[in-house]
Amino acid sequence: MAKWQILLSEFDIIYVTQKAIKGQALADDLAENHWHEKLPFALLGYCTTVRTSTGATPYLLVYGTKVVIPAEVEIPSLRIIEEAEPSETEWVQSRYVQLALIDGKRMNTVYHGQLYQNRMTRSFNKKVRPRIFIPGQPVLKRIIPHQDEAKEKFSPNWKGPYMVHRMLTGGALILEEMYGEIWPKPINSDAVKRYYF
Repeated sequence: MAKWQILLSEFDIIYVTQKAIKGQALADDLAENHWHEKLPFALLGYCTTVRTSTGATPYLLVYGTKVVIPAEVEIPSLRIIEEAEPSETEWVQSRYVQLALIDGKRMNTVYHGQLYQNRMTRSFNKKVRPRIFIPGQPVLKRIIPHQDEAKEKFSPNWKGPYMVHRMLTGGALILEEMYGEIWPKPINSDAVKRYYF
């Protein structure tokens, strides 16, 4: 035992690690702060936040109307006053119009999602450099971690050199050994890189 542990035991002081104290403090905080009471506000924040991919809030997509914030219910706004007490026929007509408009809003959301995906694809493709291989070009083949060659920590990541025998459609290559033996199976061009002598 260390000297400080002996001194602690003489005065009946119990040593507790910092990790145990942090874990207990977190558990106490979760138990005391009543997180279950704050959950509706977190869900309201999630439902009322506009998503970039859809351009709309989840609440708008489900119900077809904007969210009424709890403050608007307590302090009447113009929208709340207008929707406060419509007659039954007015309510049915307005609900029918809302349901008819929901499809349009959802189609706008789908269109916005497609535009967003196209924008993401364009930005990704700007950074991609196409790699073109020609027959007879020397290349190295990546050793995939689950292959037999990759058993040890300091084993090489690339194997070769090989020669490109033929290019197939879709980016596949048929390789050949340096001494002329052709591989029977094609390999994806993502798993090879150029080799410079």
